[in-house]
Parts: sequence; C-alpha cells; structure tokens
Amino acid sequence: MNKTALIAGATGLVGGFLLKRLLDAPAYDRVVAVTRRSLGISHPKLTEIVTDFEILELALAKSAIHADDAFCALGTTIRKAGSQPAFRRVDFDYVVNFARAAKAAGARRFLLVSAIGASANSSIFYSRVKGEAENAASELGFDATDIFRPGLILGERGERRPAEAAMMAAMPFLNAILVGPAKIYRGIQADTIAAAMVAAAQTPAEGRIVHTYASMIAFAAGREQ
Repeated sequence: MNKTALIAGATGLVGGFLLKRLLDAPAYDRVVAVTRRSLGISHPKLTEIVTDFEILELALAKSAIHADDAFCALGTTIRKAGSQPAFRRVDFDYVVNFARAAKAAGARRFLLVSAIGASANSSIFYSRVKGEAENAASELGFDATDIFRPGLILGERGERRPAEAAMMAAMPFLNAILVGPAKIYRGIQADTIAAAMVAAAQTPAEGRIVHTYASMIAFAAGREQ
C-alpha cells in the first residue's frame, strides 16, 4: 500500500527539494503540504493546507488527513526572524506544533531537519533551540524520529546571506580538510539532505535516529550507513 507524506517547510531551500522528491517518490501516492502561503504549483499527488501555524493542529484535524510519514523542514535565522523570540517561534513552536499535528493525524515516523551542534544544553541560543525542538519531537511517541543534522546547507537561496555565500565559496576546500570526526561539519547540498530524508523514511527503524554528514550521503546514494 502506498503512503501519505505530510510536509512542512516546503517553501524553504531543503523543503523545496524535499517536496519535489516526495512527489516523485513511488512510495507515496499523496503528499500533503502544510504551508502559510500557497505553493503556487499543481500536481496530481499534492494537497495543500494553507494555515496559520499558530493553529496548525486545529487546521490539520479539521482536514481529516491521515498521514504515514511526516517531514519537517521548517526553519529560519535570527536575522531573518528579527529577534530571538521570533526565531524560537518558528524553530521550536512551529516545529513542535507540526509534530503534534502529524502524530494526531496518525504519522508513525517523523523526519526533522535540524543542525549540527544541536543540543538542549548548548550555551549557544541557536543550537539550544534546535536541540530543544529535537527533544520535544522525539518525546511525542512516534515509532521512529529521524533527526538530520547538516553542517552548512549548500544551494541557491531566495534571500542574500553574505556570510553563508562566503562559506559556500570556501566549502570545496574546507570539505577536503574536514576528515575523521570533523566530517560531520562538512557542507552538504540541500537536495542531498532531501534525498536522504526520503530514502531513510523507506528504511525500517525505531526510536530516535540521528543522521549526520556520512549517513545523509549514504542514504542519498541509495545505501544504508
């Protein structure tokens, strides 16, 4: 039986690639995108639920959608959000709201894009919020919760990020010297993360699974790490 995928964050860099891969994946005959604005695309598999993420759980419950796998690519930056509280609203509150809504819709697997260094005990605000979101999602009782922790995410963004652009230009050199335990900090293409998420969802697993650079590369290449 083919499955239904639920996705949040489809307008972002990773989420855009993820949506395309889910629509192309034979494993899913329906893809439900929860979004704050219409995606502006049409596809036989695609269903949109346009809603305010503050009431996401209610909106999804009213839609009576049943989901099998839920993919979360929600995220922003403190600079774009405008403040730490606004950043937390997206990267924690909205992520957890989506996870709860997905669980209520019957999803048994939750796949979340986080970040390398994420830890609820971190002294760095960004990493701490990411870690808290990971923990909150993992505690909701999914059969499996996959956490994807990329380093610098590579790809063309809609907005200018000068610091990231400089890092991207240096990444071929940096990736070459980041070896051994440091490999987890390598830059990785957004589409590779998306491919890894879709592939991981088709692999049996239980509990909390953390994916870093090597695991994502392996899944994207079609082999398990």
